[in-house]
Amino acid sequence: MTTPVNAPQAKTPVWEARADLVVVGSGVAGLTAALRAQELGLHVLVVTKAAVSDGNTRWAQGGVAVVLESDHDLDDSVAKHAEDTFTAGAGLCDEDAARSILAGGPGAVEWLRDSGAQFDPGTDGLARAREGGHSAFRVIHAGGDATGAEVERTLVAQAGDRRVPVLQHHIAVDALRTPAGEVAGVTVLDRDGVPGVVRASAVLLASGGFGQLYQATSNPEIATGDGLALALRAGATVADVEFVQFHPTVLYTPGARGRCPLVTEAVRGEGATLVDGAGAPVMAGVHPLGDLAPRDVVAAAITRRAALAPGGIDDHVFLDATGIAGFAKRFPTVHAACAALGIDPAVDAIPVTPAAHFACGGVVTTVDGRSSVTGLYAAGEVARTGLHGANRLASNSLLEGLVVGHRVAAAVAADLAAGLLPDPSRGRLPSQTSAPAAQRDALQRVMSRYAAIGRDADGLAAAGSVLDLATQDSPLWTHAAVEDAALTVVAQALLAAAQRRTESRGCHVRTDFPERSGHWRRSQLIRLSPSGQPVLADPITLEGVA
Repeated sequence: MTTPVNAPQAKTPVWEARADLVVVGSGVAGLTAALRAQELGLHVLVVTKAAVSDGNTRWAQGGVAVVLESDHDLDDSVAKHAEDTFTAGAGLCDEDAARSILAGGPGAVEWLRDSGAQFDPGTDGLARAREGGHSAFRVIHAGGDATGAEVERTLVAQAGDRRVPVLQHHIAVDALRTPAGEVAGVTVLDRDGVPGVVRASAVLLASGGFGQLYQATSNPEIATGDGLALALRAGATVADVEFVQFHPTVLYTPGARGRCPLVTEAVRGEGATLVDGAGAPVMAGVHPLGDLAPRDVVAAAITRRAALAPGGIDDHVFLDATGIAGFAKRFPTVHAACAALGIDPAVDAIPVTPAAHFACGGVVTTVDGRSSVTGLYAAGEVARTGLHGANRLASNSLLEGLVVGHRVAAAVAADLAAGLLPDPSRGRLPSQTSAPAAQRDALQRVMSRYAAIGRDADGLAAAGSVLDLATQDSPLWTHAAVEDAALTVVAQALLAAAQRRTESRGCHVRTDFPERSGHWRRSQLIRLSPSGQPVLADPITLEGVA
């Protein structure tokens, strides 16, 4: 890595705003928190780097996993939902945190319905689907496979009706920090690179994940890990970043880059089966749940089968959904994506492949969104509450955003009332206005090759070397520069954690350490060193289970 002799000087902010709470991100967690905080009397400002409705939430297809009090399978319960979550999480869930969040689900969903969300009706109550890893039909959905769009529509409409102020097309760059290290606001850039400052007693990061770390992803173009990078630079601790869930089934298009259309897991829940290029079942004998095994199991099985090139096909498999009656009505979003490629799911098997989908780790927080840094909170995919562990259970993410979004608003209000938060006027502008950044295409290529599904020591080391050679200091003066710097530090953190975790667990598959080890039943904590490099902050446990 090279560093210029004269570091770039900070651009002088041309405007300044004040708020009690600034929310970074406008997905389910961010808008839920903003709406609830406003109800609690806080002055809220939302900052989002695209249009208010352009986050990852609207792309969620499957639904919301929840056990509603008066509308659930007779033998289902929150406790069973928790057990399914723990199984998928492969021993790394914080069980108390997970139970707490799942128990908050029914109330959060009722609030959303009261706010105008329309879920699909069934013959008795709401329609419920079953997805991979679930032991019951507990996933409620909207528009067949457009649940995220309905959730986002509802929240955006509420924000507009309640006149929640939103700065669109502004990217958060860095935190303002007091002399004591507390967070007291953020610096931002508009789409033209014009800088501004939002001073606030509390900053909530609800900025989503980092799917753009890889060449193919289900995430939109804006999922570049900005919030995670901001948190690291602000002194926060992150964990579980090595656990990146690859959705087993995105629509395969030769040479596809960026966001690929998702083929929701609920299609398999309705009876579709995965077959290889020779027509043989992919999941036969792999897992007791077959095609409805947890996502990490299915994604790994697809990757292994494709590597054998059955039928001469080595980069995808097929999802046979021809037996599902009324496919176009049940899954209109998937059907439209297939039709655009000339595929009719009623008669054609759908070509699918795994792609980066969800970051199970993030900023370490409580179930109320509090981080290790006073004044800094996180919720949604950018946060690590302990709910997901080493592998997220399908459709738990929208639920988490709703529940923690509500709770973090209450936590900020309580902390502010108790005098625990900093005076925004004491927040100082960052002294460093540049950060290491690698060229994005090179970063995505090396991460896709060496740090996706199936990793080993040699490949991880090679990826680290390529990043070191491709990284140089870049002034954070444009959206693209902020995103590239974020992707770089997230990649470095992921590689550090993946190299040290010498086992296979959940989403993290080490081909040179294929077994799960009891010595690794713990999360790895990461912070930035004084030189700005991600370092593992927790001690290595050599014996026993930490």
